[in-house]
Amino acid sequence: MLVLAIDTATKMGSVALYDSKIGVIGELNLYVKVNHSAIIMSMIDNLFKMTNLSIKDVDRVAVTIGPGSFTGIRIGVAVAKGLCFGSNRSIIGINELDLVAQGAEAGEGLIVPLLDARKERVYYSIFEKKEGFERISEYKDGEIRDLLKSFQDKKVTFCGDGAIAYENIIKDVLGKNARILSKANSIPRAVIAGQMAVAREEENLYTLEPFYVNKSQAEREREEKIKREELC
Repeated sequence: MLVLAIDTATKMGSVALYDSKIGVIGELNLYVKVNHSAIIMSMIDNLFKMTNLSIKDVDRVAVTIGPGSFTGIRIGVAVAKGLCFGSNRSIIGINELDLVAQGAEAGEGLIVPLLDARKERVYYSIFEKKEGFERISEYKDGEIRDLLKSFQDKKVTFCGDGAIAYENIIKDVLGKNARILSKANSIPRAVIAGQMAVAREEENLYTLEPFYVNKSQAEREREEKIKREELC
């Protein structure tokens, strides 16, 4: 099975081709300064050119659905849906926190992927690695300091751009109990999404939606405006 994987949920744009028998066929990762819409299709086209493959060779498309950048997520999901609709391929949605956690090189214990939501807020979930790999909390968002308080006296591996952004806070609160993966090992990689998608059941192309955890700033402002109008 050949999977085209797309990840635009963070500032790191990533596309990959993953073969269930061979493994990684090709992968492109690029830090996006402006907007994923400007480069994501070029990245996919170049990946196909360099591997001498096309969408006709792909069996399914995997795309990260969030949480993360509201705009980035919408772009990635729209591109994936367009490719699947035009080529009659199946689609698989992958949670960004699952992807980051799966890509972490960590021993046994707690693994906490953090995605930067700005102003010392993060999207997160908690995973535990023993004999297997299990998510033991819901997908959430919250203040980084409030989250860290729940890990007192526990050894935790943190990964993701939120771990890099708030490295000093994590070390200040947890000290030596915190292990923070390096910048190179904390980027989300689409190839992990491709690998995860092999065993997943295909999803409905028309009902697959982004997963935001919380509402966008525009939505919150709209709701506040409506409330103010109702009070007048």
